[in-house]
Amino acid sequence: MLPILQVGDVLLSPDIFTEHFCCDLAACGGACCVEGEAGAPVTAEECRELERVLPAVRMQLSPRARKVLDKQGVAYRDLVTSIVGGRECCFARYDDDGLCLCATDCAFREGRIDWPKPISCALYPIREQPLSNGTVALNYHRWSVCAPAVAKGRELRLPIYRFLREPLIRRFGEAWYAELETLADLLRQEGLIKD
Repeated sequence: MLPILQVGDVLLSPDIFTEHFCCDLAACGGACCVEGEAGAPVTAEECRELERVLPAVRMQLSPRARKVLDKQGVAYRDLVTSIVGGRECCFARYDDDGLCLCATDCAFREGRIDWPKPISCALYPIREQPLSNGTVALNYHRWSVCAPAVAKGRELRLPIYRFLREPLIRRFGEAWYAELETLADLLRQEGLIKD
């Protein structure tokens, strides 16, 4: 088994290199935005971004979500997005096929806003944990609702770090990701990981 790995100030669970993942919305329906007991982790800056883009996505949200947002704002408690009925993210919206999507991410992809969605959502199934010494730990979060994504990732032979290339670059930068790929290549050459 691989030890904890490090790129810059970021500690990496070996699972990020050895496990496979590729979201399969047709199979899961976007359950990660609906299931659970809390919203998505957000930073104070992301809360400000959510407040800024809210007018552009507000009418795509359910009436219940708009009511929650009016009452408690975009986030609560320990900085997680507000939720409806104890589970669904307030920024969830459904397409014509009943798939749950992120309203801010949809608006971003449509060119209506300039900010996509919280980085914790973009990085999923990786969860980021800040450590007291200033480093950050990235861990693979296993969740039964993502079983279709695991199966699809295995079928495509797509390691988590490759599936999350764009969000990892968004969070840590191009140079950091290039160093991550160099580490993965080295691990592959040494026979410690396979695609």
